[in-house]
Amino acid sequence: MDAKRRMTTPMNIVIGLGSAKEGVSHWWMQRVSSVALIPLTLLFVVPFGRALGDGYATVTALYADPWQALVAILFIAVSFWHLAQGMQVVIEDYVEGKAARTALLLSNTLLCALGAAAGIFAVAKLAFAG
Repeated sequence: MDAKRRMTTPMNIVIGLGSAKEGVSHWWMQRVSSVALIPLTLLFVVPFGRALGDGYATVTALYADPWQALVAILFIAVSFWHLAQGMQVVIEDYVEGKAARTALLLSNTLLCALGAAAGIFAVAKLAFAG
């Protein structure tokens, strides 16, 4: 360690390296999405669990109900949003190289959006099938 670095206080080291003003907002959005997932998970899993194994006609009838279709779509959208936020934090914290980090962040966003779109499309297809 050079002499200049040894004489610098921790506060002087971080001056100019302040926050990007996004951390608190991101943290809150993760908490909001996790709290929203509690009732959405129960409202999605219980009816789906009851219909599981009864065949295509039962599942189609379940999601022909607009309320059940809406709950399923909200569950899928919020789940993938929460996943994208969590993975973003992991990538930002643990991936070293800027190019690798950027590629993984972009892949995370695209894959989560694609997964959400596919799930929402599947529910919409079931909802409008009958």
